[in-house]
Amino acid sequence: MIETTFTPLQSLGGGALIGLSAVLLMGVMGRIMGATGILAGLLQPAGLGDWMWRAAVILGMLSAPAFYSAWTGQMPAITVPASGGMLVIGGFVVGVGVTFGSGCTSGHGVCGMARLSPRSVAATLTFMAATFVTVFIIRHVIGA
Repeated sequence: MIETTFTPLQSLGGGALIGLSAVLLMGVMGRIMGATGILAGLLQPAGLGDWMWRAAVILGMLSAPAFYSAWTGQMPAITVPASGGMLVIGGFVVGVGVTFGSGCTSGHGVCGMARLSPRSVAATLTFMAATFVTVFIIRHVIGA
């Protein structure tokens, strides 16, 4: 069985930083912190200014492990209990969901919920319910 380590302080710190970054992006740029929308706009920017802020956000996401390593002396431990094929299939399914849902979990769950967007409330309730069902089936029915 997959064991999930409970890390309350790291989770609190990470959540606070995500919330702060979302508030700053909305307050300073008037933009919503949805990772998929940021990446999509980076690939098809409206102009140089649009591309630059999106590139800065993506660069920050990609460089964070290097800063963590420099601060702690080790890379964050990451284990993925799935094959490469399953990751590709999962990525495809998430991509379809993001398209149909008009946004990703970060955009709906963090920013949309904070704005009380009905579409984001519905999307967040849907992906959370799907997550609970999936984890229950994998852990208790399949027994993985």
